[in-house]
Amino acid sequence: VQLQASGGGLVQAGGSLRLSCAASGDYFSIKSMGWYRQAPGKQRELVATITSGDSTNCADSVKGRFTTSGDFAKNTVYLQMNNLRPEDTAVYYCNADLQTRITLKNFGSWGQGTLVTVSS
Repeated sequence: VQLQASGGGLVQAGGSLRLSCAASGDYFSIKSMGWYRQAPGKQRELVATITSGDSTNCADSVKGRFTTSGDFAKNTVYLQMNNLRPEDTAVYYCNADLQTRITLKNFGSWGQGTLVTVSS
């Protein structure tokens, strides 16, 4: 399974970016997709997730500024980031919880990450 993330870049504080992540490969279904981030010298942390049933969850630090949405028919998840702050600077990773064909075993997959840099 491959998760291809895109949309990162350099933006000034207060600006916006939209990240996208598309899943491809051999699996039966996607149960949920989400975004995590890792800033330099810090641990990877949850940003936002969405289930195939449209249930969402996001970190307190981004509530009211970031919104996640998904098009599971297209195996794609989005992260709309508004009012960006310098502390949002990090590598953003896409994640998916999937099920294998036949056995329906759960497994996870990570994308390669996309860098978001917010200048002050």
